[in-house]
Amino acid sequence: MEREGLEWIGGFLHMLVSWGASSAMIFGGVVPYIPQYRDIRRTQNAEGFSIYVCLMLLIANILRILFWFGHHFESPLLWQSIIMIVTMLLMLKLCTEVRVANELNPKRRSFTASDSKDEELKTHPKRCFLDFDTAFFWHWSRFIDFIQCVLAFTVVTGYITYLFLDSSLFVEILGFLAVFTEALLGVPQLYRNHQNYSTEGMSIKMVLMWTSGDTFKSAYFVLNQAPFQFTICGLLQVFVDIAILLQVYIYSAYPQKPVSHATHATGAKAL
Repeated sequence: MEREGLEWIGGFLHMLVSWGASSAMIFGGVVPYIPQYRDIRRTQNAEGFSIYVCLMLLIANILRILFWFGHHFESPLLWQSIIMIVTMLLMLKLCTEVRVANELNPKRRSFTASDSKDEELKTHPKRCFLDFDTAFFWHWSRFIDFIQCVLAFTVVTGYITYLFLDSSLFVEILGFLAVFTEALLGVPQLYRNHQNYSTEGMSIKMVLMWTSGDTFKSAYFVLNQAPFQFTICGLLQVFVDIAILLQVYIYSAYPQKPVSHATHATGAKAL
């Protein structure tokens, strides 16, 4: 009787730990962006955060969801992708509103054609359909343009996946692209910090949470025998996180030449 009680307690504890690990995987990925979101909203300044982080996470998680149709992995990872997409769209909405509000001479930049009698569209007819100018891509003036771009990417990649879903090679490549893109999500922030010679405006709490979360995630992948692409790219994420933390130390211990507001504006277009 005592043995049965111990087995029941052991099974209950195992279920509790599994539930906790799954919950951490589902919601843990969005937690690092809470302090960054609050900082941007409080200061009304999004210069320190690279919105290309949002782009890479949107691409990675859309591809991961498509990968699931060809290679079913654990449900917590699928739910994590869905919640991350919603989170990145909220980050983009805030950053776009703050950036447009702070622009001294706002010029409309859009992803798709518009019937509006906008002077810029009249002056530059080449931008009437799609604005893929590297100086303006992913720096549009309206949140709806980001939504349209994400939907266009989802439809195109979804259709291609539907055509080649029976190809195991295509499915594996899709899975690798998903996790590899996510593994490099810190690179835009790394480059933004290097451009500014500063980590001002970037939430250090966010990067610390990135590091702890990516370490936990990599261990989760190994213990649960997730597809090998997940494990390799999870470790790569940890290395990028550490590199950003090194920037925090270097730019704090050895301050570089201050970057002017004009330079920040230029950097915002570059990244």
